[in-house]
Amino acid sequence: MKPFNDGCAANDEFQSANSNLQRGELVRDLLRQRLQIPLLPVDALARPALDQLIGEALIPRGVLFVEAPCGYGKSHAVTAGLHAADVHPDRFRWVALSEQDNSPSRFLTLIAIALDLPEASESSLKGGATFSDALAMMLVTLERQPESPSRTLILDNVQNLGNPAVVALLQQLMSDLPACLSMVLLSRRALPFETHGLELENRFSRLASETLEFSRSETFEFYGQLLESNQLTSVAIDNLYDMTEGWPTPLALYRRELGRHSELKPVQETNSVECFLKESVLGNLTSAQRRSVRVMAELELCSDEFFLALAPVMPEIGFVPSQAMEHGLPLKAMPGRGRWYRMNPLLQEWLKAPVMAGHVDRMSYASQWFEEREQFPEALKYALLAGDSEAVVAIASEGSEALLLGQDTASLLRLRKSLPNQLLERSARLRIVYGWVHAIGGQFRQARSLIDGLDASDAQEHAARICALRAFILRGEGKVVPALEMADQALSAGDLSTQGQLVTQMVRSSALCACGRFTEARDANRAAARLAREAGDAGSEALAVYAHARIELGKGALKHAEQLLRTGLDTAMHELARPAKIGETRLQLNLVLVLWHQGRDTEADRLLVTCGRHAERTRDLGLLLAMSVRVLMCRAAGRLNDAFVWIGRAERTMHAWQVDETLFVPVLEALKASCWLAQNQVDSAAQAVAKLEPYRQAGCVPELFPMMPGLLDCMDVRVALARGDSVRARETLTGIRERYEAVIPWGVELHIRLLEAVLAQEEKGLSAAQKILASVVAEASREHFISPFAELQNELRDLMTKGFAQIANGPFKDSLGRLYRIQPETESAEALAEPISDREQGVLELIAKGLSNQEIADKLHISLHTVKTHARRINAKLAVRSRTQAIVRARELGLL
Repeated sequence: MKPFNDGCAANDEFQSANSNLQRGELVRDLLRQRLQIPLLPVDALARPALDQLIGEALIPRGVLFVEAPCGYGKSHAVTAGLHAADVHPDRFRWVALSEQDNSPSRFLTLIAIALDLPEASESSLKGGATFSDALAMMLVTLERQPESPSRTLILDNVQNLGNPAVVALLQQLMSDLPACLSMVLLSRRALPFETHGLELENRFSRLASETLEFSRSETFEFYGQLLESNQLTSVAIDNLYDMTEGWPTPLALYRRELGRHSELKPVQETNSVECFLKESVLGNLTSAQRRSVRVMAELELCSDEFFLALAPVMPEIGFVPSQAMEHGLPLKAMPGRGRWYRMNPLLQEWLKAPVMAGHVDRMSYASQWFEEREQFPEALKYALLAGDSEAVVAIASEGSEALLLGQDTASLLRLRKSLPNQLLERSARLRIVYGWVHAIGGQFRQARSLIDGLDASDAQEHAARICALRAFILRGEGKVVPALEMADQALSAGDLSTQGQLVTQMVRSSALCACGRFTEARDANRAAARLAREAGDAGSEALAVYAHARIELGKGALKHAEQLLRTGLDTAMHELARPAKIGETRLQLNLVLVLWHQGRDTEADRLLVTCGRHAERTRDLGLLLAMSVRVLMCRAAGRLNDAFVWIGRAERTMHAWQVDETLFVPVLEALKASCWLAQNQVDSAAQAVAKLEPYRQAGCVPELFPMMPGLLDCMDVRVALARGDSVRARETLTGIRERYEAVIPWGVELHIRLLEAVLAQEEKGLSAAQKILASVVAEASREHFISPFAELQNELRDLMTKGFAQIANGPFKDSLGRLYRIQPETESAEALAEPISDREQGVLELIAKGLSNQEIADKLHISLHTVKTHARRINAKLAVRSRTQAIVRARELGLL
């Protein structure tokens, strides 16, 4: 390598950038002006959780890497995190890198200026030292500075560094950081070298776009003033979040636009957002790359293999999806064989208009590609987009049952409109197929009309398939016992296809689970899983895993259910054609349900965005579950107006989809009653409960909500409690237990026992109620099953406040404290079983300053062995295992 020469002018060509250049006397002064700290906007959103992540990463010799596409607020997040960590501005140095910094000498000069290395020390490095040697000597000089304060070096726009010599210096800097320094790297792209060594040393942390995105609740907070002034409605904010997926800069630009103009436009049509997408996100792309990105947008979901298959009908290929993501565009990888990618919805919608030439040809090619791989739902989708009615009919005929397992109901219903009427009337097979389509879509009356209209000979020929369809309809209507009988009849006929047997066994499993016969339900599910493997379809296997997880949910085994669901999702993602099917969506929705039960709202919120959008696009009834969870989340957070908005959206969607009322009315009326109780509107809640009485009397058990009957009974108890009628509440509660012949679903059991605790407080006193409460908490804590406590906040608040101190300490108690806003007792150093001695306190303070054991020994004039002994005792007294944990724990206890 060439000798180090500070202050030399940079050159864009790496060849000349690595060579000796004439010294520019003013360059150092010019470069000093580059050390500018970004200013935080006055109205920036406070994000304490993100601030904490950033603060925890800034340990001595620690490196934080923030990687995200343009507009994800990397700089603002780090600035806010430094301020929140009380890092004085004089202690962090911010360097915004440009392409001109690809000269090693210029890069080293920037580092020297940022770290306040005196010019005299630089001039002594000029001999024959290589750039690597020069950097090493600079770091040694920094470490030897007397009383060197701890500092943080931030390198922004790291993606601009492409010179291998400069990249090597950056890697060396990260590896050899002195104890007085921590480092933050901000980049749109991944680092061009490995970092696992630093990760194994616990010195490297990574933040990606998923962490920087606003959550749904943060988006509502960000637009809070506009919501209060009625410039935006909660529905508009929800739609805005769905469109942007929490992309910070477009959200901020749109808020600014709304503050300037009263006219409300879609976010992708506002001037500032369009300029941002055109100039900042896509500005450095070539024309070929822009065309490639537009094709990715119209395909919605694609892999490199799929994208390259369209080459004959593509404009010039600028890059494939994986390269686009590596380039720093807002694409998200969906892991699986071949890796599939999807684009941020905002950028996708903006790129899709206007339609590019050759759109029809590309859609036809895409349809053929999926059809060759027997991915019929996707083949049908692209055939419809191409407007090829002949291909549509051919795919429907060839893959009718495979289409049902894909359950893209929206595409199949669009297909029916394009089918000739005489074809449907003439083909008994198609009538049965569309009977399934309507049943899957919740249109049970229309499904029955199709199969009831078959003539005797066709009905006899397809008897088993018709029985299987009737069993599915009966289960969808909540008629558990008749569905079970009809499913057994279908299986006994013996001439069902593999897919038909699979769906029928799942109906049996669901019905048996609703009856509390979990062992028999598991046997039926095993049979379904075996059939799924025979079918060789990952989508079928996902449906079988979904059914198994529902059984575990019914038993209250949340952790096992989560493990099943995540394993099922991993399996589904390894299918060659990656587009999501109904099985995968149901797995995601039930994972959301598990997360909700455990109070993990942030995770549930992010997952709901993805699976909710897919459910809406494919017309999957799982959307009702997604919207119901939204209602529950809003209710638990006290956002009752938003909860009613979601109920209204769910009602409108179900009516627009022409779904039978038996499927959604019980669910939505129960949600209304719950929200009215939270508002103390007891009469309205009572009316909703009365409206549900016919469904309760009929014993309906919705497929998506198997716990509904028990929860409706509990709702009756809650209405009685709200009216002060404890006698009726007790009678109803006793009746619930008597009504269940088999095992009570565990979630319902928790609701019942918590309501018994509320009644016990009134009937037997606080002590008896606290005993029941402590028992329920102990059981619920095993699975972190916190949703019953969230649902019954009004009823439990007084008892929880009085009995909180008696609950055993642990994560579950902490979660209850946050839910009920009960402040735990603050810990202090007095909580330690054995106090920290004065000498140990001195060692602890030096550890917190980042000094090594040998440096502490030298400073305190004691042996290295004594320092290690003190450090071990400190860790033991603080109940920690490392220096970093000791520092965190000591700060919590006020020792530092």
